[in-house]
Amino acid sequence: MPGMIALIVWGLVTGVAMVKSGLTEQSAALMSVLVYAGSAQLTSLPLIAAGAPLWLIFAAGLIVNLRFIIFGAALHPYFQNMSWPKRLLMGYLSVDIAFVVFMPRYSDAPVKGTVEQHWFFLGAIVSTWSVWQITSLTGIALGTFVPSAWSLDFAATLALVAMMMPLVNNRPILVSIIAAGVVAWIAQPLPLRLGLIAAVVAGIFAGMWAETVFRKRRKS
Repeated sequence: MPGMIALIVWGLVTGVAMVKSGLTEQSAALMSVLVYAGSAQLTSLPLIAAGAPLWLIFAAGLIVNLRFIIFGAALHPYFQNMSWPKRLLMGYLSVDIAFVVFMPRYSDAPVKGTVEQHWFFLGAIVSTWSVWQITSLTGIALGTFVPSAWSLDFAATLALVAMMMPLVNNRPILVSIIAAGVVAWIAQPLPLRLGLIAAVVAGIFAGMWAETVFRKRRKS
């Protein structure tokens, strides 16, 4: 439920931001359904508004969502017995909150890929998808009425922090967050929000490095 509350705020803010960035309500609604990734949507919006090349917009969205490669690899043992169309659908619907709730519950399960696990994960991702679409469409509808002076960016940041905090459960993740935060602050002057992309890359590599170092220390 705490994650859902954060998701509601995140969806509303993203919906408003899409309209405020110059997208039509129809385009914003289509983006909400097809992209279904708040961080990638908010990353791409200033690039779209600035007329950035299409390859850069796609690259920014890809880099911001690289974490889902890790999520998908961790979830693969639970869904490898499904057909690829079903797995593709599960991948589209997957979100951070569902992963955070699912993995601690079933990571030590002696048998992976049970019917219970499938239905639990499906319940989590369908409910989050529904909440996101409702709140995002509400934000799109309200976008024209929200004054530009309202600091919605800060509200979005707080919502994202609330969603991400459950993921901070070990030292490599903490190292990753610190590295990403430092690089994001230093790289603020870069154009087209490239500082955000640099921060994501730095966070990923810092986390991988920290995981290797701490694993070696545990073995020794």
